[in-house]
Amino acid sequence: MKQFVKVLLIIIGSISLGLGVLGIVLPLVPTTPFLLLTAACYVRSSDRLYNWLMTNKWFGSYIRNYKAGKGIPIKAKISVLVMIWFSFLFSAFYIASNIFLKIGFIFGACFFTVVIYMTKTLKPEDDEA
Repeated sequence: MKQFVKVLLIIIGSISLGLGVLGIVLPLVPTTPFLLLTAACYVRSSDRLYNWLMTNKWFGSYIRNYKAGKGIPIKAKISVLVMIWFSFLFSAFYIASNIFLKIGFIFGACFFTVVIYMTKTLKPEDDEA
């Protein structure tokens, strides 16, 4: 069972890494949250993949900056908020039929907006990349 969990974490981490790479190229896809998820999956499943990710010249700085308390880039914050509000409002108005679900989606979007707002913003001069 432990081996199954490791393989599952590697798969989830790799999918998250792919989405993070897309976020570097596509303006509305966030990079940092996906790379943080990748790091969380890899650190629990594969030392080799985690070390590769942390030392990677393209991805490593996103994670190191966040872990060092420098925050996440403003571009990542904006794109995450746009995605959250788009998906939550779409779900509230076109998917959910129950009023409590609609309110829940709106509350969830507000909650995650506050969480993102409270997360420190990376200043360009602090960026190590």
